[in-house]
Amino acid sequence: MKDVVKNLFKTEASLPLEAALLLIAGLMVLLTGILLFPVAVGLLPYYENGLYGLLLFIFALQSITLGKTPFGDMNRSIPLIALGIAVAGVGIVSCFIPDLLGAIPRALLFVCFTPGSLLMLLQMYFSKRKLQTWLNYGGIFRHLIFSCGTVYLLSIIIGFIVFMRHLLSITLTAVIASIFGIAIIYLALVLRKIYLTFPQAENANPGRFTLSTDKTMLLVTGVFMMLLGALLIPINLGQLPFSGSAQLGLLMVIFAVQMLVSGSTPVGAFPRSWLMVFIGLLFATLGIVSVIIPEILVKPLTSIIGILNILGGIITIIKTVRSRLEKSTTPWRKNPLILKRLFITQLILAVLSILFGTSMLISFILPGLVVGVILFANGGILLYLIVILSALEKPKNQKQQKIPGR
Repeated sequence: MKDVVKNLFKTEASLPLEAALLLIAGLMVLLTGILLFPVAVGLLPYYENGLYGLLLFIFALQSITLGKTPFGDMNRSIPLIALGIAVAGVGIVSCFIPDLLGAIPRALLFVCFTPGSLLMLLQMYFSKRKLQTWLNYGGIFRHLIFSCGTVYLLSIIIGFIVFMRHLLSITLTAVIASIFGIAIIYLALVLRKIYLTFPQAENANPGRFTLSTDKTMLLVTGVFMMLLGALLIPINLGQLPFSGSAQLGLLMVIFAVQMLVSGSTPVGAFPRSWLMVFIGLLFATLGIVSVIIPEILVKPLTSIIGILNILGGIITIIKTVRSRLEKSTTPWRKNPLILKRLFITQLILAVLSILFGTSMLISFILPGLVVGVILFANGGILLYLIVILSALEKPKNQKQQKIPGR
């Protein structure tokens, strides 16, 4: 028993990035299917726009981090990243502001699900590098054929259901969504086994776009914060409606992705253990439910996010100041300006995190307009942090690429 607990806390979780994202996507669709059963009989409310926004956000995240698009694998180029950020923005706005974008989210999801999955299905069956190769390998690759084919076929059906909302009854939609969620989770487990057996098959960073997964998540979080901050200004002026539960839910899903991908949490980085994966999936579950079923988890999630932001800010200040005091003067002599900027940026982010967390716990302490400005500033500084971290890594990369004797 002691060994099991020790492994849970310390053993590195063997969960490739693609499998982690698919697990969250599958969990989201499965939970949607399960929740639609009580929705069908009027026991629970249902926020359709929240689900559409969350689905678009996950599609965008796969494109940005992996180059995996609904139409196949692509190089992680700047245009693809920009397109992914734009789709994520549509998803975020769709979550926060009910009906603001009209039919745009449904149209985008239809394109992603139906034509995209049909193209992927045709590619799988007619590409010489896929179906025939997988058949020749046999074993787990036969499961890959079955799981991919099932996910593609169900995706085509889901696309029509999303675009034509009254095509099927809610109960039948719930059944199909539940099966679809199970199929995605099964595909995630199959891919995990394949990537562990054949590590060369995983290519999480194709193309020339060198932004790491951690920095990509900072980019996504920065865009999220800036959009949320900008939207809170007209919301607090009474010009737009707002779904607070979807805001909290999407933030929890972002936390969950960071935990599963790198072990990062609002209170610091931890080993990417199976315990961290479990906590990440728990956060994802709470976030997904909060997005789909309005108001049901607002109070507990408000407390969780508020406390995590305050603790994270305090811990960041302590670590940043201690690191600055303990650090030898040599690194600062080499590049004092960029390190000074990093130090100041981390402190500002920590203070903004504490202010945001405090406003969550004590709603009257800061006006809504001020909270919007804080969040917008937080997002902008996160984007600036990416620039600083990239600049710090640049000399190292140049040194590694330097040709001997030149």
